[in-house]
Amino acid sequence: MSAPPLVVERVLPASPDEVFAAWTDAAGLCAWMCPGDVLETRAELDVRVGGRFTITMCTAEGEVVHTGIYREIRPPRRLVFTWLSPHTGGVESRVTVELEPTGRGETALRLVHEALPDDEARGKHARGWNAIADGLADFLGRTPTREDTT
Repeated sequence: MSAPPLVVERVLPASPDEVFAAWTDAAGLCAWMCPGDVLETRAELDVRVGGRFTITMCTAEGEVVHTGIYREIRPPRRLVFTWLSPHTGGVESRVTVELEPTGRGETALRLVHEALPDDEARGKHARGWNAIADGLADFLGRTPTREDTT
């Protein structure tokens, strides 16, 4: 029996287009998907329905590899993909990312992670996705440096 779905919500300081781009650009994703003790993230993304991704999170203890397949891509509002990692116990789970404009130049993020194998996996992913959502908010909220504006 799987654990109940995990839901993470945030209001992000960017448009849905910018948030969607952060999820689908490998270089951008590596800048913010670094939860907890992750020192570096590497990503290979084939962003198309049926395309695969590999996200490798590097810690002092070693690498944790996450893989999945994109199931639905509706820019800039919805992204659905499978998620498989050592923390899912080898069980394929499903992540849905929904983005809604707030009308104030911000985006409401709703991430739902379903089919996690048990409460322990749900707890680990809750900590991870919450830290990732915070990292995404920080990434999107950065003000341009002088080099960025020239």
